[in-house]
Amino acid sequence: MESPELSFTLAYVLLSLCFVLTPNEFRSAGLTVQNLFSSWLGSEDVGFIQYHVRRTSITLLVHSALPLGYYMGMCIAAPEKNLGYIHKQVSDSWRTFLLLSLCIQLISWTLVIYWSRHHWHNHPICRALQAHIQPPHPGWGSVATNVNTEFRRVDKFATGAPGARVIVTDSWVLKVTTYHVYMALQSECHVTVTQSRQHQLSPDLASPAQILTLRVDSINPAVRPFDIRLISTEYAELREKLHAPIRNSPNVVIHQTMNELFLETFRAHADLNQPYTLPTGQEMEPCIGCMQVPASIKLVRLCQAEGAPNESECQHCFCRPMWCLSCLGRWFASRQDQLRPETWLSSRVPCPTCRAKFCILDICAVH
Repeated sequence: MESPELSFTLAYVLLSLCFVLTPNEFRSAGLTVQNLFSSWLGSEDVGFIQYHVRRTSITLLVHSALPLGYYMGMCIAAPEKNLGYIHKQVSDSWRTFLLLSLCIQLISWTLVIYWSRHHWHNHPICRALQAHIQPPHPGWGSVATNVNTEFRRVDKFATGAPGARVIVTDSWVLKVTTYHVYMALQSECHVTVTQSRQHQLSPDLASPAQILTLRVDSINPAVRPFDIRLISTEYAELREKLHAPIRNSPNVVIHQTMNELFLETFRAHADLNQPYTLPTGQEMEPCIGCMQVPASIKLVRLCQAEGAPNESECQHCFCRPMWCLSCLGRWFASRQDQLRPETWLSSRVPCPTCRAKFCILDICAVH
């Protein structure tokens, strides 16, 4: 593959992935389906269901056109291949690729036209609404009106990126994805916290975050189960809005505050440090912070600051083990700037006993 062809291929693949996955930079620049076709899509606040019916349809058409767009772009990027002369000078591989691209586009258009028949009656979102036809809703249009009305209310719970939004209204649990909208009635579903994952760095929060996965199951057999994800600090707000019962799977611990998230990360980093061996004959005393567990931490200066010594560097602590890891972690967090959690792990605080400054690298578990 020659250089112009390779350069165009890499650039097109990268831009296509960004257009499909829509990172924050693309959303800020307005390079999304929602922004490019906003005049045709209308307002989500005015008609939530109608907006997403149109959005998913146009998204399918645009994404399915990307292979064909690559072929057309290659006609310009590599004119020596003569890709515009389909019947004469084009190789079999490129002719096959063009045929597959056209088939994908044709199938997409056929599918969207099928969805749009009878006022979008066949669209997957409208089919999902049909599963909830019951008094007082005589048809899926009445169900859609109910969803639209509740979405317009300001007290709804909403979180997540545009490709994986979670919305909870007075009666509905909704998950908005790129190609579909999953929905379940609160009165017919139950929610289970199935997984929690600790992320040391969150691009949106610039601080550690715990991501919870919740499974929404409905007693309505026509409603498919689906998973929703949210940050643990939003869990309390979700519970206030969600009337359906929430169950926790075994071994799933939910950290709902920033301090709880920090303590989990604090323990993980401290466990990586060099252990401290207790001298012979010295006994472990109870932690003077909680008096519930034995002291398990010794501060030993292990980090080496670059440059000349200064007052911001860590200092030697000569205290015997007097604190457990949890109490020391709470002390560490209490000395931080609560508005800048991204700086907590890299900061230095004074020893609660002798006031010698230390950092997280100086915390050693007692063995």
